[in-house]
Parts: sequence; C-alpha cells; structure tokens
Amino acid sequence: MAEGLRERKKRRTRQYISDVATGLFVERGFDAVTVAEVAEAADVSVNTVYNYFPAKEDLFLDRSSGVVDRLARWVRGRDEGESAARAVLRELRGEVEAVSPRIGLFSGHAAFMRVVEQAPALRSRLWAIGQEAQSSLEAALREETSAADGDPLPHLMAGQIGWAHSTVMAVIGREMGKGRNPREVSREVLDLLDDIEDLLSEKVLNYAVRGAA
Repeated sequence: MAEGLRERKKRRTRQYISDVATGLFVERGFDAVTVAEVAEAADVSVNTVYNYFPAKEDLFLDRSSGVVDRLARWVRGRDEGESAARAVLRELRGEVEAVSPRIGLFSGHAAFMRVVEQAPALRSRLWAIGQEAQSSLEAALREETSAADGDPLPHLMAGQIGWAHSTVMAVIGREMGKGRNPREVSREVLDLLDDIEDLLSEKVLNYAVRGAA
C-alpha cells in the first residue's frame, strides 16, 4: 500500500526531530541536552517530541526497532535448503560487503559511539535492545522448527547465532570508533566472518534448514 500524505508528513517530522536531537547530542553530549531543548531547536512542542519518541533515549536510538527484529527476520526469510545460521551469515556478509551504514560502516560512527560511551542510559538501552533481539531470534527459531516449549535447543542455537552477530557488531563498533575508513574495516570483517563460520559447529550450521515449499 502506498504511503499517504499524512503518513509521509509524520515520518518526515519524526526524522527531522531525530536528526536535530542527534546533532545536539553529538555536539554537547546526551546527558547535557534536555528534551525541551530538542523541541525548541526543532521548533515543535515537548508533547510533539514525546508523541514520536516515548523516551529521550529513543531520540538517539531511533532505528532500534529494525535492530530488534533483524536476526529473526533474516531467519524467517532464509532460502530453501538454507539453515538459520547460514542465512544470518549470508545476510551479514551482504551488509559488510555493501559497506552498509545499517551495521555501523559509516564515517560518522565514531561520533555516534562517543555519545553512547559517555551516557550510561544509552549503554543500558543498547544492552536491552540486544536482549530483545536475542529473545526475538529464539522465538523465531522455536516457531520455524515447531519446537516444544520446554525444548532448550532454540535458546542454545539463538545464543550461538547471536554470538556471531554481536561479535561482528562489536568489532565494527571498536574499529569505526577509531575513525577508520569504512571500506578497510569492511574487508577485515569479511575475514572475521570466515573465522566465525569455521568456529561454529556443524550442528549449529545445519540447524533449522528450510525444506522445500
């Protein structure tokens, strides 16, 4: 369904408020900026800010919803004959090869990480996002394999697959935080992905293979 005028206007307003807030956070630090100051700079009311962003942390981590369901979405979209782990590794490789800003491969990532490192509330929110993503992945694995509620395997497999993803993201965050060239980091992370795949057991790599439709 095509996006209507009202929805498009709301999306643009939300993005504008987020961009203004991010600029202030990068310039002055997350804790030093109030929601009222964001509203004033964006020329909207405080209530409008809260209508789009329930918490101050959401102003900076405004794309977290896509992160929470990313692994589960990749697993559910795996190809015929492809396992859950191999689907995630394939998708990760694609993002890394494309030098995608969605996984932190962009020149402004160092400034982003500085804001996060200086703000306990943001670090806490990022940890919570990671836990939500892990739970979402486990639920997808349980659903895709029709596992019983008491079956521990989806939880264990989610841990292994989640480790691969979090390791890649941690390395990207660390290296981009040094102000390095995104393409150089991309090449190194592709080698890292090969190492990660070598470390995963055959049981993990062959879990939840999608059968023929």
